[in-house]
Amino acid sequence: MSERSDRSLLALARRMRVDVSPLRESRDFRLLLGSGMITLVGTVFTMVAVPYQVKQLTGSPVAVGLVSLAEFVPMVVCGLWGGAIADALDRRKIVIYSEVGLCVTTAILLVNALLPEPRVWVLYVAGALSAGFGSVRGPSEQAMVNRVLKLDQMTAAFALQGLVRNSAIIVGPAVGGVVVISLGPAASYGVDVVSFLISLALLVRVRPVPRPEEATPASLRSLVEGVRYAGKRPDLMGTYLVDIAAMAFASSNALFPFLADDLGAPQALGLLYAAGGVGSVIASLTSGWTSHVRRHGLAVIVSATLWGVSVAIAALMPNVWLVFLFLAVAGGADMVSGLFRGTIWNQTIPDEYRGRLAGIELLSYSTGPMLGDVRAGLMAGWGGARFSLGAGGLLCMGAVALMAAVLPRFRSYDARTDEYALAERARRAEQPSTA
Repeated sequence: MSERSDRSLLALARRMRVDVSPLRESRDFRLLLGSGMITLVGTVFTMVAVPYQVKQLTGSPVAVGLVSLAEFVPMVVCGLWGGAIADALDRRKIVIYSEVGLCVTTAILLVNALLPEPRVWVLYVAGALSAGFGSVRGPSEQAMVNRVLKLDQMTAAFALQGLVRNSAIIVGPAVGGVVVISLGPAASYGVDVVSFLISLALLVRVRPVPRPEEATPASLRSLVEGVRYAGKRPDLMGTYLVDIAAMAFASSNALFPFLADDLGAPQALGLLYAAGGVGSVIASLTSGWTSHVRRHGLAVIVSATLWGVSVAIAALMPNVWLVFLFLAVAGGADMVSGLFRGTIWNQTIPDEYRGRLAGIELLSYSTGPMLGDVRAGLMAGWGGARFSLGAGGLLCMGAVALMAAVLPRFRSYDARTDEYALAERARRAEQPSTA
């Protein structure tokens, strides 16, 4: 290979590698990312332990499924309310108080697990409380990230957050499963409590972030105002609608147990669940190129379409490894879509609306997979797991194409010329980042 080709490959590798400048330049981002990573690791242990303990105590699949139902309403209500208070109060304090609430909730689970006869109802109540505190924390935490970094670092920040999140999702359940089976649920809850204490030690070191200059008191009216603001922004609505459509049609985690059986590899169920996370981690590690993209709306459309195409192809594959490959490609495409959606949000939303729109964002990416599992289950009942998986991918492609057609401003969004992106850059130039 020639020296010129070597230089070209080296330049390509440098362009693709993950951008770590947010970690290098912002102490507060390092603290926030470290806190989030430690919290997530502990939370994954509890996510494994709670359904396991419900199964131990009841032996009922329905009882296990009701845990998610108990978490749904608090997630929706607290996500929206958390967005409203993030625009009205001190975001740093909201994150810290929410973390304390999560720690206390897990401590309740720990005490309950140590009782001679643990109570099932405690698991449901604690699950609801945990979902509520986590949903309150999310909008304030994400709004803080925007304040401690430069606007042009937001894509890299999302890539680093995605790398941490998906790595924990891949590794966490395996390690958590070993702990809960060998040592019992109490040990998992204990690990989670310790993780929250370490996380809090990092959070209190984050410098205070000033309240938005035009803080709006938290109320139902302020929530409606946030929804109206989103509604008049076709570029924002495009990010929400494309994500919901893609997930509602092509997210099919509920099919994996049946798909594993259909492939004659029931032992590979964990592999199917991990595929999307593996693809997301690879996409994060090679995300350097995304910082050079400016047509973010079109990039979301292309990525979401690739997600649907990959899912549809996975349904046709004859063995588990090829299915894993295309599900991993789908996960990578979803990660890239998320990077560009997050970039649009953080480069164009005024600070006084950022919390409320982060709450709407939380609902958009939380409800899609839930709807997707319902859709997948119904279609699998009609035509089987492969039919449901393939049809979901095709429906996703059609829905994304429809969104692209009816939302031309989203499709043509360009960070270099968009009025909201230019206004936010001008505002940040007058009020420098706290990085």
